Amino acid sequence: MDFTQGTFQEKHSRAKKMMLWFGIISLIMSFAGWTSAFVVSSTREDWLADFQLPSAFIVSTIVVLISSVTFMLAGKALKNNDRQMTSVWLFATLALGIAFITNQFIGFNQIIDMGYNFTGPTSNVTMSYIYLIAMVHIVHVIAGLVCILVVIYNHFKQKYISEDMLGFELAATFWHFIDVLWVYLFLFLYFVG
Repeated sequence: MDFTQGTFQEKHSRAKKMMLWFGIISLIMSFAGWTSAFVVSSTREDWLADFQLPSAFIVSTIVVLISSVTFMLAGKALKNNDRQMTSVWLFATLALGIAFITNQFIGFNQIIDMGYNFTGPTSNVTMSYIYLIAMVHIVHVIAGLVCILVVIYNHFKQKYISEDMLGFELAATFWHFIDVLWVYLFLFLYFVG
């Protein structure tokens, strides 16, 4: 495929999609580094063996999977020019994203209730990794929520039509990526941690 061919709009669309994928690849590399460091550090004497993630992290995993479905349903409704259902599914995705973050912080409180903190005398390297990985992911979820808010704003401004959904598609790709990333991180922390 020759990337120099096509209309200005097609080139613009390809450029934005490529930039998003460069960002996603850099995030994959970052999280691969952190999870690799987690594995290497697990051989330390002060590593907390057999730690089980709190139940709130399981709930947040279910919530984030449902949010991907609602975003897909919003896209389907948009392609069908069903503005009302697009709005419903977009707001549902936004609410589920907020619920995800809420459950993450409930999970952090459950960890603290178990007697572990991020820093200080009750911290350890295992908890530091868990907090780091989860918090960096939460930052990206917040970025995803901002993208959803922009999509909602543009939707109400009627900027998307079934033939031109670039902004929606970019936001959806990023949202699905951070959802899949959390599922990977959860499974990693659950089974490797």
